[in-house]
Amino acid sequence: MGFAEIFVATHDEALKRAAALEKGSDVSGAAVRIPGISDFEVEQLGDLAGTAVHAGGADYELALVDVTSDALLGVPEAMVRALSELLSYETEGEGNVLDDVAERWAAQEDMPFDAQQARLYVQQLAALASDVEKAERGGLYVWSAEQ
Repeated sequence: MGFAEIFVATHDEALKRAAALEKGSDVSGAAVRIPGISDFEVEQLGDLAGTAVHAGGADYELALVDVTSDALLGVPEAMVRALSELLSYETEGEGNVLDDVAERWAAQEDMPFDAQQARLYVQQLAALASDVEKAERGGLYVWSAEQ
């Protein structure tokens, strides 16, 4: 199975990164690379995050960014907000929302990692999502490929 790489970039930067990834080149810059998943599992995480921060019902489907790369997808704003909120969302109970989302994500069918590893990924993705708000004209992108 391939991997998914999630990163913050402008549209042009995302296209350049996708082209480099498609050639197998090394790429610099902050990104989270998750082996063994595709864009589908990223969408599952978006649904779980949205439900956890009570933003369910929004569209968390990744969208094709440009016809030059069918492997490069844009993360919708609703998913970016939901992921970002995982860092600071407070519940009335004693549970940690980020931990709950990570456990549920790891429990999805055919996930190649356990809850502990999922927590690390979710933490990193939430941090990237919060960086989107700081980036001028930036967005969150997913590039996924089969290996």
